[in-house]
Amino acid sequence: MHAEHLTLALPDEAATLALGAALAANLAPGMVVWLEGDLGAGKTTLVRGLLRAAGDSGPVKSPTYTLVEVHVVSGLHFYHFDFYRFNQAEEYLDAGLDEYFSGSGICLVEWPDKAAPYLPAADMRIELRVAPGAGGEGRRARIAAAGARGRTCLAGVMSSSSLRPA
Repeated sequence: MHAEHLTLALPDEAATLALGAALAANLAPGMVVWLEGDLGAGKTTLVRGLLRAAGDSGPVKSPTYTLVEVHVVSGLHFYHFDFYRFNQAEEYLDAGLDEYFSGSGICLVEWPDKAAPYLPAADMRIELRVAPGAGGEGRRARIAAAGARGRTCLAGVMSSSSLRPA
């Protein structure tokens, strides 16, 4: 394992939820996390695991049509974005979403490439892929950290005993 990135095997949904829980325990206010991967790769499942571990018991759905879902847990704001429906990156600016990224909330962004180059840089990038030969069930997660906050979070995730390196 390297201090800047980690690759994990996620054999089932429970493992993806566990990764979300490990992230929740290590995120810091103001962090930006990019969630990358094809449709059905598990991005929203990861966010659900993260929010459940943080203490949110409400529904967690992909904000494909609303662009952002706000979850407030113990005074901390989690902003879950989904830019899948953007046809042009300028739609990010037109929607006025940049204000969400300037505070102490934690921004979880699905399809960040659709808002580039306007989206703030990620502290952490998580790429989820369906694992080859897993019959559609298993996933692989590649987590890459950038900056001090991302590296600190990744170090905490790496110490989680419930996760299996790939």
